[in-house]
Amino acid sequence: MSKKDKAEEVAQEEKINKAAEEVKENAEAPVEETVELSVEEQLQQDLAKEKDKFLRLFAEFENYKKRTSKERMDLFKTAGQEVIVSMLPVMDDFDRAMKEISKSEDKELVTGVELIQNKFTETLKGKGLLEIEVAQGDAFNADVHE
Repeated sequence: MSKKDKAEEVAQEEKINKAAEEVKENAEAPVEETVELSVEEQLQQDLAKEKDKFLRLFAEFENYKKRTSKERMDLFKTAGQEVIVSMLPVMDDFDRAMKEISKSEDKELVTGVELIQNKFTETLKGKGLLEIEVAQGDAFNADVHE
């Protein structure tokens, strides 16, 4: 081998080493970028998860408010209904008392009891109670006559 051949061989090896170093540097640079991108992507994913968790929690809270509001309204409705239902026997007693008192000769007593009965009936009507007209011999319908 001559000096010229050795010099060419050394030059080729240097070129190969330089090329290898460039490839190595280029390979390292994207690795750093992918690490940065993956950190950025990770943060974006974490943000998306937290947003989703927040939205679900907010929706659950809204549903809770709606449900408790509805339950409260149902409670007031059923509480009023129970009071009105418990007053029905009193109304029946008024009707029976009016029949007996109307036989009496004391017109002031009849008028006084009629006023009380009318006031009581109007109060119940104001609270939503309706009188249903039923004739003798009509078929019983549980939905209507409840």
